[in-house]
Amino acid sequence: MDTQRLGDNFAGVAAHGEEVALFFYAHLFLAHPELRDMFPVSMSAQRDRFLRALGRIVADAGDTGELAPFLQGLGRDHRKFGTVAEHYPAVGESLIATLKHFTGARWTPELEQNWLEAYTLISDVMTQAAAGDTAPASWDARVIGYERRTVGTALLRVVPEQPLSYLPGQSVAVECPDRPRLWRYYSVANAPRADGTLDFHVSIVDGGAVSTALVTRPPQWVRLAAPVGTCTWDSTSARPILMAAGGTGLAPLKAIIEQVSQQPSRPDITLFFGARSSSALYDLADLRKMAAQWQHLEVTAVAEADDAGTGCVTGTVADVIAARGIWREHDAYVCGSSAMVQATVNRLRSLGTPEERIFVEDFGWSSW
Repeated sequence: MDTQRLGDNFAGVAAHGEEVALFFYAHLFLAHPELRDMFPVSMSAQRDRFLRALGRIVADAGDTGELAPFLQGLGRDHRKFGTVAEHYPAVGESLIATLKHFTGARWTPELEQNWLEAYTLISDVMTQAAAGDTAPASWDARVIGYERRTVGTALLRVVPEQPLSYLPGQSVAVECPDRPRLWRYYSVANAPRADGTLDFHVSIVDGGAVSTALVTRPPQWVRLAAPVGTCTWDSTSARPILMAAGGTGLAPLKAIIEQVSQQPSRPDITLFFGARSSSALYDLADLRKMAAQWQHLEVTAVAEADDAGTGCVTGTVADVIAARGIWREHDAYVCGSSAMVQATVNRLRSLGTPEERIFVEDFGWSSW
């Protein structure tokens, strides 16, 4: 398998933008209409995920150490859609047809063979991972608590009908009745509890059909998929912890704080919780109660707008962190918007925090 040839070919195909995914799904649904009901009515977000996932696979094709875990996670995740091994040949046919269409006259039998070999490897790893997963494909969960914190933010508490095991810092995909087959990832905001309940912090995002439904019309039940994510606490480390949270990026970090606070030996935690204005710091009161209860936790509220008298530090999370210290001896956990995470990670690097001690919320893959 010539990974360089695959990469060059995909770069040319991807230059056609959203037309690629449009063609792929049109071909798939025309050839196999029975698969259409596995996908949401609106396919715009799904098309974006398809291109991102395929791009990631091609980029890592020469690095099995990176690609294998990615494909295994992808295969296990697809169980929530009802995907089975028999579906993979249909997807492969449409993928080859799509690549051939956009490659045009440059398509050759050798290139087709390369793609067939690559797809065979991809589908084998994904189907084997799915077959080896003994956990449920999804969990039905009752919504037992709802609290509107701001105009666009709410806290939901759910209880799965079957036990769902996860690590603090991980996320689960959520589907609600108002938005069937539209799955969106939300981080669990608490450490595991004896009663099995899970808390989610949901903020409405522009064009976010699922977030809007969850915040404005709380459902009676939701469906959850298997937990994912590697932004989890390294319990073997005794180093102090720096946390940087933007908006509802607080959720996974709050779960880790609870986990650490349950340990007999607790490293110090310094949390910077930021938003554009103090009114958007939806969980600040609860965080301050936690800090008053646990001496190892220090909480600093950060607001980009000038909110005098609120107890917030004015600025961005990245700027305030830089002004407060160097953080070279800390483990750093950063969660929030892409822009906030990138700015904060770049600042930590410039301050000398080792790369291997910086953990971010990054699933690394998404569903086709």
